[in-house]
Amino acid sequence: MATYNRNVNRQANRAVPARSAAPQGQMSRISVDQQARQLADEIIAERDLQRMSARNGRIFSQFDVVDDVLSNNIETVTRGLFAGNTGSLTSMFSSSNLTATQRTYYEEIYSTGDPGNTTAANVELSLAYGHHGGSGSKDLTGNLNNDTPSRAIYKQYAQILLEPNDKKFTFNTSDSDSIYVLNFNRARVREKLDPGNFELSLAMLSASIGNTGLLADNNSSHTGSHVKVSGTGAMIQVIDDSSTSPASVGESGQVYNLVSGSIDGSTTSIKSPTVHYGLLYPQYGIAVLNAEQLDKTFANGGVNFGSVTGSAVQGRNALKLFTSLNSSNALTPASINGGIQARSSEQVKSTYYFVRVKNAEYNYSNNPSFTTGSLGQLSFNSFVSDPQIYITSIGLYNDRRELLAVAKLSQPLLKNFTREALIKVKLDF
Repeated sequence: MATYNRNVNRQANRAVPARSAAPQGQMSRISVDQQARQLADEIIAERDLQRMSARNGRIFSQFDVVDDVLSNNIETVTRGLFAGNTGSLTSMFSSSNLTATQRTYYEEIYSTGDPGNTTAANVELSLAYGHHGGSGSKDLTGNLNNDTPSRAIYKQYAQILLEPNDKKFTFNTSDSDSIYVLNFNRARVREKLDPGNFELSLAMLSASIGNTGLLADNNSSHTGSHVKVSGTGAMIQVIDDSSTSPASVGESGQVYNLVSGSIDGSTTSIKSPTVHYGLLYPQYGIAVLNAEQLDKTFANGGVNFGSVTGSAVQGRNALKLFTSLNSSNALTPASINGGIQARSSEQVKSTYYFVRVKNAEYNYSNNPSFTTGSLGQLSFNSFVSDPQIYITSIGLYNDRRELLAVAKLSQPLLKNFTREALIKVKLDF
């Protein structure tokens, strides 16, 4: 009987895979893939070269609205209210150009000088006196319908500033028939007066005092051009109460009270007990003062205005306010300005454009000095591989390549292949 080794039999019976060459179709596919990849690499390299060439001669760059443009930024900008963007009006001049009829309504106040004497005069504001019943003024044209200048002034500002059913100005819960108005140059007010930066300094006037403790009425020696400062050096300062109280809001916009107080640098202080002198309408650029309070004696919180309130009497009361304001600067300490302190305020919407200039971009110039000859050869051979140019301005274009805005750099900016730049352009609307 024959004997077999089982392990040997098992090993012999195992199948061994045959090794043969890849099919012809598979070889063709591998060759096509290699050629396609090689062709794609060539196309990519060619595009990169074209892109590099385009960057070297680029004259426009498209903004990425996500990364390069920051829009709708709102910031509050304040400026001095008066000529030259100064915040103080300490020396004032009334206009000699006004006619006699115009002076019955208002006084126009200038800085620098009287416009009748100098063309450098700048109009800053108008001062007016108003009376609900028309007292203290006379209509030089014939007093038609009893519409005297003071009545017209009162009604005009009541119509502009008060609620429809409100006929009189109310100061600290009390109605007043008699007001003084400061109407500032609208072009300088811009959006509104800046609350918290408004101050009036009023010098005490010289006038006759009656038995009631109020100033005697219809005293011709203390009206018009005869208005004088008391000579005692007494004065008051008036500010808005925005630092302590929110504005009331009506059809005329925000309204603040004008009270006794002062602005000392960045600090605002309201005196106690508080005396109410008027109302400030920031959005209209108008301040309305209570004449009845200003008429009181200095001990009672007034400045001896003695407003003329006689019937058909031309008091020229606006000159009282002008004299008091114009004389106050001489009475203040050297470190404090008198007269009027005010600033304008406006919200400005801005858009920022971030102009990114890469190292390979904008290294050549179309300036005539950059080339020479009829063929436009570079002025210097070194400019071929190492150009040196200076960026002086940025132009903003629309999609039709129409120039919309130009931003000028404060100084030329050197640009070459080794330098990049990030320039921020701000447009205000």
